[in-house]
Amino acid sequence: MGKSYERIEGRLRTFIEEQKVFFTATAPLDGEGTVNLSPKGVSGSFAVLDELTVGYLDFAGSNAETIAHLRENGRITLMWCAFDGPPNIVRVHGRGEPVFRDDPRWPELLRHFPAVDPTPHGLRAIILVTAEHIRDTCGFAVPLMDYRADRDTHARRFAREDDASLAAYFQKKEYIGTSIDGLPGLPLPLPPTPHGEPDEAPDGVGAVSGRG
Repeated sequence: MGKSYERIEGRLRTFIEEQKVFFTATAPLDGEGTVNLSPKGVSGSFAVLDELTVGYLDFAGSNAETIAHLRENGRITLMWCAFDGPPNIVRVHGRGEPVFRDDPRWPELLRHFPAVDPTPHGLRAIILVTAEHIRDTCGFAVPLMDYRADRDTHARRFAREDDASLAAYFQKKEYIGTSIDGLPGLPLPLPPTPHGEPDEAPDGVGAVSGRG
């Protein structure tokens, strides 16, 4: 039986923070538009900011569908599955916002992700999600799978990029500046990486887990 929650706390928060991968789903307002579903999985790039707010680091890639949909309508669902231990699925339905490098909140938000070095991954945005509906379900049909390690392929690929070459990479990709359906995506040219971010997590920030 599924159960709804008013806040992300206690056992629910612990479960979310322990998972090595989660999924994000977004869609445009156009009923004929493209629904997007993305896996996320770089260790340290997800955090629970408070009882109703979570965030994750959005790294370089060849699409920006989540960013485009959030800029248009803000709707997003996050899902975690238990691939080991007791079966469980948790979904957070809410409103999301992409925060970009030139946002004044950027340095403070980065403090919530002390366990990951974002530089080699080409960090381009921080996604904030405010929960509106939190629910878990049984997950009885989710297979049991073992976690071995994070892949290092993404970091190795983008570690050789600086701000200028990364901006050029994004400019060449068809679905980064705009979505598959023509919505505004990642704002280009990419702002430079801010310097002088705080290097310690704020008091009360919980553990972070594998995301990307």
